[in-house]
Parts: sequence; structure tokens; C-alpha cells
Amino acid sequence: MRTPSLLAFGLMTISACVTENATPTEADIDATRGAALFAQDCAACHGAMGTGVIGPDLTTLSSRNGGAFPRDRVMATIDGLGRHEEAGGVMPEFGANGLGPTVIVEHDGLGTPVPADLLALTAFLEEIQR
Repeated sequence: MRTPSLLAFGLMTISACVTENATPTEADIDATRGAALFAQDCAACHGAMGTGVIGPDLTTLSSRNGGAFPRDRVMATIDGLGRHEEAGGVMPEFGANGLGPTVIVEHDGLGTPVPADLLALTAFLEEIQR
């Protein structure tokens, strides 16, 4: 018999706590908050419109991924879970400072708490794809 990992237990515990507090749903998240977060935390490196300055062009994420927006990879990179291959390409780990209250995101019947600001920023980045 397999024993649940500490991480799985922690996610279940967080999920239960978040659900009891009537947090917003994923449907409540829009790109407007994400645009404000982008202007505050990302535009210095990625440009006001996400086309890149020091950091890479973020408006071509979908086209570089066969036309599909790589949502999970984008969230992992912003959160700090995704690591950059290039030593000079390191981006600040925004997830270390917290990204707001969590929202339960359902996938294949499993609810996972995801920071609302992370979802909003990702929604903005998906919106600016060309």
C-alpha cells in the first residue's frame, strides 16, 4: 500500500481550508489584475507589452509551443518552480513572496489550490499572445 506524501497531505489540507473560506473561483480571475501585476513586476525586463527588453518576448509563447499556450509551464516559471536552462536567464522567484489568496483549480476531478495572482498574471500573458 502506498503512503501519501507529505506534499499531497499538505495540498489536501490547504484545499480544505481554502474551500471553507469561500475564495474566488478560477472563473472569477481575469487578465485585468494580471496586467497590473505585469506592469508592476515584469515590464522592466519583458517590456510594457511583453515583447522583451532584457527578458524574452512573452507574446510568442503560444507560437513557440505549436500554437497552444503553455499554461502550466508559464505558471511554474513565474512561481519559481520552473528553472531556466541558461545561467544568465534567471528570473526573480515571485512565488517566494506569495501570490495572493488561493483559488481551487479543478483538473481531472482533482482540486488544487493555486494563487489567484499567479492565475491572473497567466491569464494576462495568454491574452497578449500573437
